[in-house]
Amino acid sequence: MIEVELNKIILDEKRHDQIIVLKETKGKRFLPIVIGIAEASAIKMKVNSINPPRPLTHDLLSSVIDKLSAKLDCVVINQLKDNTYYAKLHLKDKEGKLIAVDSRPSDGIALAVRNNARIFVEEQVLSTSGQKK
Repeated sequence: MIEVELNKIILDEKRHDQIIVLKETKGKRFLPIVIGIAEASAIKMKVNSINPPRPLTHDLLSSVIDKLSAKLDCVVINQLKDNTYYAKLHLKDKEGKLIAVDSRPSDGIALAVRNNARIFVEEQVLSTSGQKK
């Protein structure tokens, strides 16, 4: 697995789809992922330290994880199938047991920025879809 960081959020309110760009933390490859405007906005709000008056969906899920005494350990983008990326949330319960939960990458990244969790991409996905700059 290759650790990546959120590098860029490209918003275009005239389009339904937005783009987030992940970058290898110790490399030169980038991974652009098309996501919905709601998820892009949720990520951008958190990155810019904008706190809405009421919890957004990702804030709610983050609170539920916390109230269950679990922790978001990391997010892993693990597959590209039919031009769709797949991800897993890796949670640790209060006993330290690892639980993997299917997720869209955009939701996983929105949770990762809220919980200071690391983001990884499987090498096969990055080597297939990654771009060098």
